[in-house]
Amino acid sequence: MPITFVAEVSSNHHRDLNRCLAFIDAAARIGCQAVKFQLFKVRELFAPEILERNEKLRSREAWELPVEFLPALANRCRDRSIQFCCTPFYLNAVSELEPYVNFYKVASYELLWDELLETCAHTGKPVVLSTGMATLQEVERAVTVLRKAGCGNPTLLHCISGYPVPPQECNLAAIHTLRLACQCEVGWSDHSRSPAVLSRAVHHWGATMIEFHLDLDQQGEEYPTGHCWLPGQIEPVISAIQTGFCTDGTGVKEPGPSEAQDRDWRADPADGFRPLRKVREQWPIEVGVQ
Repeated sequence: MPITFVAEVSSNHHRDLNRCLAFIDAAARIGCQAVKFQLFKVRELFAPEILERNEKLRSREAWELPVEFLPALANRCRDRSIQFCCTPFYLNAVSELEPYVNFYKVASYELLWDELLETCAHTGKPVVLSTGMATLQEVERAVTVLRKAGCGNPTLLHCISGYPVPPQECNLAAIHTLRLACQCEVGWSDHSRSPAVLSRAVHHWGATMIEFHLDLDQQGEEYPTGHCWLPGQIEPVISAIQTGFCTDGTGVKEPGPSEAQDRDWRADPADGFRPLRKVREQWPIEVGVQ
């Protein structure tokens, strides 16, 4: 089955509406089924005593997505036939997003926050939950919270919250572990920027959703960290993975359409010569040959 690819804009939008719209256009063009933004307020994301002592965190106010952009973003997603997703990082963000998003994404850092999980679930919209840094027991507990609050079928994303993460640390086998333990669809939230990791996650471990960080032009705030894909890098990876699903066939071992005409050119069992004798017998005599 085709995979849901989600392009994560994160903080690469520069608070510029036209740039936000360009992300949506790019995500649709390269084959994504959804695009994801983040709705946070730094003053409601970090404890006041930490902000007082950390100018770098305070400077992230310049990364905040303006709430007034939401209607335009949702409209553009509809125009491009792509789903609009957003991560709420404060409780009121859930209601601010509700009229616009197709589904919510809860970040790994908020996995322990029951009230946020419950608030998202109460909307009745689908919820995707990243599981970076979490133990299996913490994930199982979060899934229970979501289900009790009305989200019967959350989607989990196995994730390693390193930016970037080396392929050898991806632990993709945990996709299977989560699926069995939680009885959920499970995907992969990528920070590896490795085509091999994405392909392995899908075609071996059965990931049904791939989320990846996208930048347009190497100018995004997060691009220097090394975990963001550019459109030209990820587009062929998406195409190759989706194409892989048309290769399975029926499993019946029989000649395929493209090889049917060559069947008669196999070696005849009587003498080992090609083609089969019936073909030789019907082969026209060339004019002029004595």
